[in-house]
Amino acid sequence: MVDLRSDTLTKPTAAMLAAMASAEVGDEQYLEDPTTNELQRRTAELLGHEAALFLPTATMANQAALRAQTTPGSVLLAEERTHVLVYEWGGPAVHSGLIMRGVPAQAGRVRPDDVAGVLDPDLGPGGIVVLENTHRSSGGRIWPLDDLRATAGAARERGAAVHLDGARLFNASVAAGIEPSAWATLADSVTICFSKGLGCPTGAILAGSAALIERAWESKYLFGGAMRQSGVLAAAALYALDHHVDRLDEDHARARRLAEGIGLDPAGVETNFVAIPDPDGDVEARAADAGVLLGHLRPGWLRAVTHLDVGDEDIDVAIAALAPQLVNTV
Repeated sequence: MVDLRSDTLTKPTAAMLAAMASAEVGDEQYLEDPTTNELQRRTAELLGHEAALFLPTATMANQAALRAQTTPGSVLLAEERTHVLVYEWGGPAVHSGLIMRGVPAQAGRVRPDDVAGVLDPDLGPGGIVVLENTHRSSGGRIWPLDDLRATAGAARERGAAVHLDGARLFNASVAAGIEPSAWATLADSVTICFSKGLGCPTGAILAGSAALIERAWESKYLFGGAMRQSGVLAAAALYALDHHVDRLDEDHARARRLAEGIGLDPAGVETNFVAIPDPDGDVEARAADAGVLLGHLRPGWLRAVTHLDVGDEDIDVAIAALAPQLVNTV
């Protein structure tokens, strides 16, 4: 089977496992794990923020960011199929007491007018706007810098904080040829995930001001995310920063080749997602019968996601298997 369900399926390489095995460790909760401390220092610098915090998952990092910057009863505004609204099990309401408001948006890009229409300036501070780059449910789409800057500005005009869910921010960076800090510094906080395209077994970073990260520690404890010798996991993330970022371009090229090979427009593939129409709901099963596993993107659409463990031969197999399944859908 060629498994294209998600880039979360990647497994650590032998070299990454060796880096993990040789990591220098200490007790994270005493701030004495040198490898974790180095990862936090390096990612804060890379993202253009004062400080950073290592957490087990990007979902926990998102939730810690929300709780550190909001007031219960305030509004969280995001595109209606943003990860924090659809795939985090009501966490903003459960953990932070937020009212979740989703708006439809082209390619996942919330506009300044959307912000103005939902966030009342008389409500006062305590709300937050969450922006996702790349945007998962639109097919790994990249936010143009000017668009994100304008939306972030509209949020701040209404007293709201801005959180960037950058789980796949490095995909955006490599594809656009723009440093990740260019987007990250437009937000008050930013999350990046190491267990997707970067190939780590787990781990995420939350970056922001030193004061915000100090508050986020409270949520990390509350959510059960405080660890001990976390340097074993941080070592994988450091290895990924050194060896698995630039190669994301290979995933993007394979995704475009897959799209073209199955009759879709490769120009619509911006990163490592191929959006596949499934209007009748039967393409997934037929593809699996032909030897290719696909994931869900949004209603009526499937996704094929390229990643570290998908090579050129896998793409050849996927094209041969998928092209006949899509002949009547594209």
